[in-house]
Amino acid sequence: MPPIARSADSPKRLRTAAAMCLVWLSLLLTTAPAHALDLLRLDAQRSERGVLVNFETHFDLPGGVEDALQRGVALHFLAEAVLMRSRWYWRDKELARATRTWRIAYQPLTFSYKVSQGGLSQTYRSLGEALRALQRFSQWRIADQVSADEDRCYIEFTYKLDTEQLPRPLQIGIGSQPEWTLGVARTIALPD
Repeated sequence: MPPIARSADSPKRLRTAAAMCLVWLSLLLTTAPAHALDLLRLDAQRSERGVLVNFETHFDLPGGVEDALQRGVALHFLAEAVLMRSRWYWRDKELARATRTWRIAYQPLTFSYKVSQGGLSQTYRSLGEALRALQRFSQWRIADQVSADEDRCYIEFTYKLDTEQLPRPLQIGIGSQPEWTLGVARTIALPD
């Protein structure tokens, strides 16, 4: 068998390929979302008032999202909890579903942030204070009392920036921008 001929530019090709890989890797790392939404606490309990959920999240707004807020675009955050009962013979059964929505808006005349939830609103002097107000909730009643014989229950919890509430032209423009996909989903068992 004849020996394989090596070209003189093989080391040059290897260096070029290695440089291309490094450029591709750096682009991949810079396009990954730098801001994440962390779920610090999520627990549920049964009480005489019903099924209660407590949660706490932490996040900072990415640059583009914060810029949109400063320019007058109101942001909506959505928390959703679904109480499910697992069944071995069929698909799991949904027992209850509850949602909460928070709206944060910048007030340029007073240099403050307004956080609204339902019919109530509160004004904050800084963005950090306003975000802390919508990042946690305690004693959220998501369902009536669940009977003791329903022991195989769990809760599917979701918290996210609701981009469907944004103005329509902005929804079209942010389709491929990862900084607008703030959200977290978790499933926990309902304790007895």
